[in-house]
Amino acid sequence: MKVAEYIAEFLVAQGVGHVFEFVGGAITHLLDALYGREDVRCVSVHHEQAGGFAAEAYARINGHLGVAMATSGPGALNLLTPIGSCFFDSVPCLFLTGQVNTYEYKFDSPVRQIGFQETDIVSVARPLTKYAKLVTDPATIRYELEKAVAIARSGRPGPVLLDLPMNVQRSLVNPQDLPRYTNGGASSREGSAIPRCRAEEMEEAFAFLAAARRPLFLVGGGVRSGGACEELETLVNHTRVPVVTSLLGRDAFPSNHEAFFGMIGVYGNRYANLAAANCDTLFVLGSRLDTRQTGTLPETFARGARIVHVDIDPAELAHARERVFRGREDKALSLHCHVRHFLRLFLEHLRNAEAGGTLKDFASERTDWLKTLQGYRALFPSGHMPETFAGGGQRRPDDEEGGGPLFSLPFADFFVERLSGHCPDDAVVCVDVGQHQMWAGQSFSIRRGQRLLFSGGMGAMGFALPAGIGAAFAAKTSRVIVLVGDGGLQVNIQELDILAYHRLPVTVVVLDNGCLGMVRQFQDLYFGGRRQSTVIGYSRPDFVRIAEAYGIPAWRVRAREETEEGLRRAMSVRGPSLLHVELPLETVVQPKLVVNHPVEDMSPSLDPAFLRSLLLVEPLEDGERS
Repeated sequence: MKVAEYIAEFLVAQGVGHVFEFVGGAITHLLDALYGREDVRCVSVHHEQAGGFAAEAYARINGHLGVAMATSGPGALNLLTPIGSCFFDSVPCLFLTGQVNTYEYKFDSPVRQIGFQETDIVSVARPLTKYAKLVTDPATIRYELEKAVAIARSGRPGPVLLDLPMNVQRSLVNPQDLPRYTNGGASSREGSAIPRCRAEEMEEAFAFLAAARRPLFLVGGGVRSGGACEELETLVNHTRVPVVTSLLGRDAFPSNHEAFFGMIGVYGNRYANLAAANCDTLFVLGSRLDTRQTGTLPETFARGARIVHVDIDPAELAHARERVFRGREDKALSLHCHVRHFLRLFLEHLRNAEAGGTLKDFASERTDWLKTLQGYRALFPSGHMPETFAGGGQRRPDDEEGGGPLFSLPFADFFVERLSGHCPDDAVVCVDVGQHQMWAGQSFSIRRGQRLLFSGGMGAMGFALPAGIGAAFAAKTSRVIVLVGDGGLQVNIQELDILAYHRLPVTVVVLDNGCLGMVRQFQDLYFGGRRQSTVIGYSRPDFVRIAEAYGIPAWRVRAREETEEGLRRAMSVRGPSLLHVELPLETVVQPKLVVNHPVEDMSPSLDPAFLRSLLLVEPLEDGERS
């Protein structure tokens, strides 16, 4: 059979039912090999970037592999952003690019180009992949495919790329004669055996938690990508240790669980950041502790806590020790371990200790800590109006005990909360990049069985709509929701046609404040309100009319009293729909952590005396904030 036909058979054997692509001359052999097949379908998009994002979401939903294809030159280069997104967020994807015939390829020649649309995509993409290879020998196709997929799935998952010259694609091979790949000890970047925790490390980690009075689990994206969500919830149910998450970790733990206390970080919930600041033992599970989580003063993050950092990537562990734990290494334990293996062993240790009578009832001893965190959440609910707290918090007049602030939920946060209430139990929510991403991180209430997909490390505008397409093909869900801003939608707006063509059950919710709001808020804070290119020079079309031009029913929401009816209508459509939500241009994300402040001191700032009253650790002096 042709190499292209062998590739099609290989993809089917891997359980891949859909390949996302944009046609080009250098992949016509691959497309022809997929023609007419019922066991694997081509999903033809209108831009290669969209195909890559769709494959990323497809992999995140099916849990094992996504596939995207593009032609040589501009097609392959257009895949770089989703390739990088998969690399940063640990998503296993196979990217197949067409290439000119080997006899047209320049190899080591000093000329810039020989063949039409010839581009050395392997060299360009290698820093963003776990493995990238130009396949020049047809007889190695089985080896290279098996190696690429094994590497994509092993260790910390990520993207791989195979560049396929046209004469290789059309070459004839005998499948029985093709050599196989066996992993003979590949490097950590290429994938390796799953690292397991050593017994002495587990004992030390267990001792940390056993001695804790204010423990906290920080859940990162590695819990979901490591398939450890069930193990995490089992451990939390047993211990009642409270949970906060990173942005990517929002998809790993249900928001309606009694132990969930929000998202930490620069745009996190104020009550979550207070939990991180005041804990005395922090378990970091599959998270790299980047600046978006710790702020620009990483040495002050969880400064009163002993920390157990569990990650499958030794480089991330080393980076955190250098950046976050420097000067307090004696209080930090770094475990190079698969997070699922760690959680299983930890629960086993806990149960054995309880059965042997060497540990008191763990959950009952943490009641005061849980009440403290519940108090933070009551004071600072998601989307609270921060002006209320300038003097220490105003109380509801009908609250005799003075237990909560007087607040009015801003429309954006209000809408996101109501959106989560309207999503079905099997919904997949794909969120773009901008202010709405932070509103979703702060205010969307995810239930068990739902998924919440963010573009994390790459932070690519234009992610959500094609991700919604990939999720719809992978999930077989009753409804996919694309939550996007007016700016992000315009990056890949052409893919509305794919929703209409396939009649996908996708509701596009556009939060439109008429500007590029995240950067505009940044300009207002640091550049004196000079809004170049976010307001000045920026425009957008009428999205309702655009949707209708594609044959997609659409509605508008202009005020909170129209929210329920708008959501009801948009969610009740059998195929695609669009809901356009008008927000004031000045809408902001609050609270926000500014430069050179510890995570507990978010902007707008609380009264200093009031903030000190909330801290169970020593407050920082002004001289320590630099």
